[in-house]
Amino acid sequence: MLRSSPVPSDEALFDQLSTTLLQAVDLEGLVRPLLKLLQTITGLESTYFTSIDPARQTQTVLYATNTDQLRIPEGAQVDWQDTLCKRALEQDRLVNNAVSKTWGDSAAARVLGIETYASAPIHVAGGELFGTLCAAGRQAVELSPKALQSIKLFASIIARQIERERLIALLQQENARLSHANLLDPLTGLLNRRGLEEHLPRLLAQAERQQRRVMLAFIDLDGFKQINDDHGHPAGDAFLRQVGQRLKNGLRASDVLARYGGDEFVVAICVDPEAVRHESALRERLFDLTRGQYTLEQGHLDYPGPSIGIAVCQPGSADMEGLLKRADQAMYAQKLRRRQQPRPQHEP
Repeated sequence: MLRSSPVPSDEALFDQLSTTLLQAVDLEGLVRPLLKLLQTITGLESTYFTSIDPARQTQTVLYATNTDQLRIPEGAQVDWQDTLCKRALEQDRLVNNAVSKTWGDSAAARVLGIETYASAPIHVAGGELFGTLCAAGRQAVELSPKALQSIKLFASIIARQIERERLIALLQQENARLSHANLLDPLTGLLNRRGLEEHLPRLLAQAERQQRRVMLAFIDLDGFKQINDDHGHPAGDAFLRQVGQRLKNGLRASDVLARYGGDEFVVAICVDPEAVRHESALRERLFDLTRGQYTLEQGHLDYPGPSIGIAVCQPGSADMEGLLKRADQAMYAQKLRRRQQPRPQHEP
């Protein structure tokens, strides 16, 4: 004998639904109240929301509202081929109150003793089947037209929330991508000045925590204007890209490398306190990385090397601007010495 489902008043249904929509801040915050409301409208023991993975052929219960008579556990994952949802979709059937007779081949339905089952597919943008909104009971229940309309309405509301959250996630990813791109030099792919200003304080803070020091090198590519004048700006750009790549290949992933602007690069590395005495070793390493032969479209360029100034962060000081200024001053001092003295074949 069929039992009829309860029929809440339109006013009560509207009030509860309005409250749910106003208070929901995410998918879970929307679905859980809707499941409780759907349970009230249908009079069925269990209501639940699922996702479907077509590739793995599985269905997962994401959220559920249960009674002691029938419990559909959250997180349960079942074979899609055995589900009542698949049968309902294939037969375009919103409700079945004779499950044991018509879908008796479902092992899950037999184990749980489901007799009345209703579900609506949740289709998102592009027709993708995300999952289902379901209600199930152990007795034969004749669901009211309002209950059937509510299942379809709630499924549509959930689908729109999924689409909104996907759009928000996409916008956040794009914003993160653009933010990251704003920190990079488009020519070399290295950090730009803004990127350096974001990463260098982190390196300074890390060094302070680890009781280490930051050694910063300011690199100026002497003669770069002449390269542009003699070989053209495309050749100058190719030279800058190759310099950046050589520096990157010669440094550790944890080191900070940036194109500070024009023909200037900055390298910052963490070193042990006793290693700060070896500034000349870092200068020589960076000099050797950047000097030598470069291949340009017009031929080869033998580059004699840049001017490099180095400064070391003092204990207890995380002054980024001061560190950059001291390294810049040291670079100009070396540039002046190079101009005043004959340049040797190999200048560290």
